[in-house]
Parts: sequence; structure tokens; C-alpha cells
Amino acid sequence: MTRHLALASAHSNIALIKYWGKSDSARNLPAVPSLSLTLDGLTTTTRVQFDAELSADRVQLDGALVAGREHARVVALLDRVRALRGFELRARVESTNDFPTAAGLASSASGFAALALAASHASGLSLSLEAVSGLARQSSASAARSLFGGFASLPADSEHAHQVAPSTHWDLRLLVAVTEEGRKPLGSTEAMEVTKRESPYYSAWVAHAPELYQEAERAIRERRFDTLGACMEQSTMMMHASMWATRPAIVFFTDATLGVVHRVRALRKEGLPCYFTIDAGPHVKVLVEARHAAALQRELASLVQVKRVIPCAPGPGARLLTDEGASC
Repeated sequence: MTRHLALASAHSNIALIKYWGKSDSARNLPAVPSLSLTLDGLTTTTRVQFDAELSADRVQLDGALVAGREHARVVALLDRVRALRGFELRARVESTNDFPTAAGLASSASGFAALALAASHASGLSLSLEAVSGLARQSSASAARSLFGGFASLPADSEHAHQVAPSTHWDLRLLVAVTEEGRKPLGSTEAMEVTKRESPYYSAWVAHAPELYQEAERAIRERRFDTLGACMEQSTMMMHASMWATRPAIVFFTDATLGVVHRVRALRKEGLPCYFTIDAGPHVKVLVEARHAAALQRELASLVQVKRVIPCAPGPGARLLTDEGASC
């Protein structure tokens, strides 16, 4: 019996310039360009083993068996790997996150990036990083960016992401202010489709997002912090405004979310340069230069709305941890 095994890790990325909506849902292509920062503090580790003795794919996340739609998404990626490799072996997948799953912290990004890298390697495929990014993108568009460290871009209608700047380019920190535990009430994929279908603001979002992206990319390359922060906050509010305009409104903000936002804006007026971003969830991520990170962390941790703060530096891209194939 031959077994094919690989272990990979990938880090979550937070979109500073948001991806929201698909130009082609069947191919999972993004409608707008996005720009992200890969984080060293939020990690998924995934082990994939193709085994001739298995009759079906078996998937575990954080020690629990996965079923339903989550299982189907994993199987779909494995099926794409099997088609490329030309075999039909089923797989055993074991994945763990060191941060909350499906809570608005981009666990699908790190999860499918790690899965794509581990599964392609375990199958014996030799794919470029761009090809693995494209494989991950078909399951989660944001996962395409987690293959790359530092700052990454996924252009509109693109098959894969690419790196804009490495993690060493700029000494920034992103502090994740966790405002509640548990899963969010609505998944991002469903929320995107509803927004595209129902929101009168969706077309304005798609039309304006590329201009904002270009300004932010220039700011990253030139290390202009206030410009990047302003672009980041505008992108956040534009994305959420498109959701709020659906009927009924899709609202991920909570009272705690708004409390943190108000405090970040107040801190900025008081002389602490920091800017917020919020994904499809209640948590607030705050961007700051490294020299101000300790002061900001103390401020965020003191807020009654914040359960804990996860400090993150620019992180590496996805990487293979082991490469094993055994016969027994």
C-alpha cells in the first residue's frame, strides 16, 4: 500500500483594500481588486494523506469531523487536485487553526491556502506558487493571497494572486481586537451573493474600488502610512455600506465593533496614528506602525468591548512543513 502525505501551514491575511463580490461565481473570480497583509499571528496547519484504503474523503477541523457545505468545499478542492494528478485516491485531511474559525478572521483564507499546498504536494504534483494560488482561489478568493507573504494582490477577474511587497518591506503591526467569540451568523459567500443581487450600492462599489486599490498600492510601495490608512478605512466602509443597503440589511457590526471604531478615531485625533479595517465579522483590526504598537495594544486591551487583542506582524507565505511518502 502506498501513502502520500504532506503537512503545510498558511497564515490568515487581512484585506486592507477589500474583496467583496464575484464577477464569475462559477469560477470564483473577484469583481474588484484586493490588497492584503499576510499575518504572522493567525495560522492554519493542515495535514493531507491520500490513502488507497479510504473509500471517502475524511475531513477534521480542530479535532472535529466536518460535514455539510464545509466538507463539500474541501472535497471540491481535492477533486481538482485528483483531476490534475490523474488518480482517484481519497484523502484524510486534518486541519487546525490557532485562532477562531468562521468568525470574521479569514480562517478560510489560511485554511484553503494550506489545504491547496498540502494536497498538491501530497499528490505528487509540482506546481508553481501561482498555480497553487489559483487552486486555492477556486475555493476561497482570499485564500489565493495567503500563499504569499507580506503584501499581496488579487486583481479583478484574476486566476491567482501575486506579491506586492515582502514582509520585510514595512515594519507595521496589525492588532486584532476580538469583540466576541463564536461563529458569525452569515457566511461571506452567501453575503456577497445577496449584496450583488439586492444592493443598489453594489455597482458603485465595483466602479470605485479599482481607483482606491491603485492609491493604496502606491502608498504601500512608498510607505505612506496615513494614505494607506485612509484608503483602508474608506474601503471598509464602502464594502459594509453595500451590505447595509440590502433588504433586509446585512450587518456584521455590533455595538462592540462601533465602540472600537470610535476609540480608534479618537486615538488618532489624540496623536496616535492608527486606522481600522473590518471584514465580514464583528472584529476590528487596527493598523499601526511598529513603534506605536505597544501603546495601541494597551489602549485596545483596556476597552470593555474587547475580549482580547491579537498582535500580528507581517507574516510569511504558505510553506511546506513535511514531505513524506511511505510504502508499507
